[in-house]
Amino acid sequence: MTWPFALPFGGLLLSIALGPLLFAKFWHHHYGKIAAAWALVTLAALTWNAGLSTALAAFVHALLAEYLSFIVLLFALYTVAGGILVSGDIKGTPATNTAILALGTVIASIVGTTGAAMILVRPLIRANLSRPHNVHVLIFFIILAANVGGALSPLGDPPLFVGFLRGVDFFWTTQHIWLQTAIVAGLLLVVFAGIDGWRFRAEPASKGPGTKEPVRVRGLINVGLIAAIVANTLVSATWKPGIAFDVVGTHVELQNLVRDAILVVIAGFSLWLTPDEHRAANGFNWEPIREVAKLFAAIFIAIVPVIAMLNAGHDGSFGWLLNAVTTPSGAPREVAYFWFTGLMSAFLDNAPTYLLFFELAGGDPKVLMSELSGTLAAISMGAVYMGALTYIGNAPNFMVAAIANERGIRMPSFFGYMLWAGVVLIPLFVLLTLLPIHPLLSPH
Repeated sequence: MTWPFALPFGGLLLSIALGPLLFAKFWHHHYGKIAAAWALVTLAALTWNAGLSTALAAFVHALLAEYLSFIVLLFALYTVAGGILVSGDIKGTPATNTAILALGTVIASIVGTTGAAMILVRPLIRANLSRPHNVHVLIFFIILAANVGGALSPLGDPPLFVGFLRGVDFFWTTQHIWLQTAIVAGLLLVVFAGIDGWRFRAEPASKGPGTKEPVRVRGLINVGLIAAIVANTLVSATWKPGIAFDVVGTHVELQNLVRDAILVVIAGFSLWLTPDEHRAANGFNWEPIREVAKLFAAIFIAIVPVIAMLNAGHDGSFGWLLNAVTTPSGAPREVAYFWFTGLMSAFLDNAPTYLLFFELAGGDPKVLMSELSGTLAAISMGAVYMGALTYIGNAPNFMVAAIANERGIRMPSFFGYMLWAGVVLIPLFVLLTLLPIHPLLSPH
């Protein structure tokens, strides 16, 4: 397939970027229809190019093999985390905000970036809702809790889970990129504390009395349910009954169906066991997850031609990419792997992007964990860290922005967020590339 087949995907991204900016009211009421239209254009192009049966097979694979598990996990975490109510007078001071962001960064590799974001975003919003300058708090929260913090385990971010399924040891990233993650996260927290302190000092109205009502965490049953989600995800990765069902050429494995069914049941238990007033106090509603579900369904379909071009290797439209990440002798260029994996993860789904570069590097987990450990670390860091560069780089980015907008915080536009994130992150990534620490110091 050639580059024109990627135009519907580009049109969808531009719609997501410009729709809320240029025609906000129309977009809000019809974003699902607009996204569906781009998906239909993609399917029509696939049908014209390869026939109806191939287009149907691609559609079924995108929805059943990729989108279904993605949205079910997101739905379960959104539902369960929405039942955790942190009450009391939490004041959005620089110290409090920095502590919440640090907590989100730490727990992201345990409960996942989506879990960390959904648990902490509402208390963070309530703490800062009265402040006239609060957008930067949510931007740094997306960068840290919804992305960078998930770099240390397969539970943290979907790309690393893909690597785990391909044979990468569970604690490999913990052992090999903890220092880089600590440097990036630490510098981000320092930068945030400086910006938030400067903003806070310009807001005399925010300097009210101290805490009046003690902080309480309610709906603790949902903490146990989040642990059940994590355990369910781990078990599904290790339980291999060897049973699969063929649906129009897509092999749907039994363990994945069982995992997704259990996630729906866990979400149901959360709705049943959590008092309604907890969700009401959180300002919980279904619109953010509905928006994510509709837009990402279209993204997973429209991205099919792009992934096909990437998978074509030297024979595809992205054949130049192979030359960019390898030397003439065939050795990997680790810095190139870091930047290409990262920048593509910012606009494509970061899990298949990780898998693409994993395969480009040879696809042998034993070799990648030993002789090519620098390459695997570069791929892992690029996929996780640079998912923070756009709203669509990682699913919780978009969800946090949607929740914040629902609660009255005017989040930046698609391009506005890109500018914010780029200004904050690109210098750190350049620094990470230049620092004389393994793995990105390489003669390649």
